[in-house]
Amino acid sequence: MLNKYFRAHHDKLYVVFRVIVGLLFFVHGAQKLFGWFGSKGAATAFTMFWTAGVIELVAGLLIAVGLFSRLAALIGGLEMIAAYFIAHIPQGIFPYENGGELALLYLAAFFVVLINGNGKANLEKSVCRKECF
Repeated sequence: MLNKYFRAHHDKLYVVFRVIVGLLFFVHGAQKLFGWFGSKGAATAFTMFWTAGVIELVAGLLIAVGLFSRLAALIGGLEMIAAYFIAHIPQGIFPYENGGELALLYLAAFFVVLINGNGKANLEKSVCRKECF
């Protein structure tokens, strides 16, 4: 019964998933760039941390609104791989000991977006009449 419900509402559930993932990634970028949402301060311009914030802000917004979602997910996923190896691996190999769980969760979520694209409700369809990436 539950499987039948999910199949019937797959498109709507995917859009909710995409918007939540995009907005959460956007918040991470806003924390880094502007010091919003309980951050301890904004990043210094043109540093690696600042660059990560720009990627997170822009990719998160693009994924949330459904504009070039596959490209944004690819770039966000590459950032998460880099973040895992640069910031987390030096703390230990396993995610539960190095604090890298969130980076890996985002990587998995971006993989889903990369496979599925924008879904039904998206801005790219309105702007380009089709999904470009």
